[in-house]
Amino acid sequence: MSQLNPLVAAHQAGQSLWFDFIQRSMMTNGDLDRLINDDHVQGVTSNPSIFEAAIANTDEYDAQISTILAAQPGTSPMEIFKQLAITDISNAADSFLKTYNASRGDDGMVSLEVSPGLAHDTEGTIAEAIELHAALNRANVMIKVPGTAAGVKAFEELTARGISVNVTLLFSVSRYKEIVQAYLRGLERRVEQSQPVDKIASVASFFVSRVDAEVDSALEKIDSDETRALQGKIAIANAKVAYSYYQNIFNSPQFAKLADAGALPQRLLWASTGTKNPAYSDVYYVEELMGPNTVNTVPPKTLDAFRDHGTVENRLEQGLAEAQTLVDQLATSGVDLGVITEQLEAAGVSSFSEAFDRMLVAIEQKCTKIKAA
Repeated sequence: MSQLNPLVAAHQAGQSLWFDFIQRSMMTNGDLDRLINDDHVQGVTSNPSIFEAAIANTDEYDAQISTILAAQPGTSPMEIFKQLAITDISNAADSFLKTYNASRGDDGMVSLEVSPGLAHDTEGTIAEAIELHAALNRANVMIKVPGTAAGVKAFEELTARGISVNVTLLFSVSRYKEIVQAYLRGLERRVEQSQPVDKIASVASFFVSRVDAEVDSALEKIDSDETRALQGKIAIANAKVAYSYYQNIFNSPQFAKLADAGALPQRLLWASTGTKNPAYSDVYYVEELMGPNTVNTVPPKTLDAFRDHGTVENRLEQGLAEAQTLVDQLATSGVDLGVITEQLEAAGVSSFSEAFDRMLVAIEQKCTKIKAA
């Protein structure tokens, strides 16, 4: 008897695995269909870095760029990118439509991020999110909004307008709590206005491995028995503290009223789950965060590794009480997790902005070649 595919087993255990990657060829060569049918992958996430690699490093988008320029020679690289991305996200969403229909209405989702340059612009984020949502015109699409201070406000407004949002670049529990409250306020505004809430889905993308990379570096500089014992544990502990809050708030009387109106809980989505430290297992941030009613968006190499040798066990709900103790011990050791997570948020916004700018340059270069041909 053949062993059950760990990716399928994860889905059966209540966790949704999404694919943290998109490229046009995966929708034409059957790769995406295989992920859906054979591996039970439940969704796709994209970000500026993923699109940069897909557009700048392949010729898969050149034909559409040529078509756009033939119709409107003066189209800007930004507008070209939006058209390319909308095509990919729409096609992927169509592939996941059966998955979406078979879910509560929160799986089968495909995410497209607003321009990273808008990370600190609430009104700009709202306007572009509305534009992208209308252009995609599909129930199983999420617009990604960074979890910056400006993003918190934008997220509440978008939820109040009935738009499903993936809030990304969350590193701290305190910011995560702000996001949850923004979600509840947005839903409450709709209920007060007698508007439906049953078609809104949301995830809070809580980043993991980057936290360990920075915390471990700080702990190594102190180098004591106590700090060595904390290495490789804080990212998981931080995520478990967030999960404890998720459990409390979405089982509270406050949310019960919204659930009665048809609202779905905002699930935690574990992001940045590719292992960065070679001393740790290549499936560490998947196995340790396996638990019900959560999402893990997994990059290609990590997905392949988990399919090959991953184990499925509900570890997320193990050691929830101890998680806060580990975070407290970190503070006692002299490492300020709050400062680190603030730095990681800023670095994440900067990294995506730089990738986005490189992608626009690559599109401009492609346009120049096409026009010269």
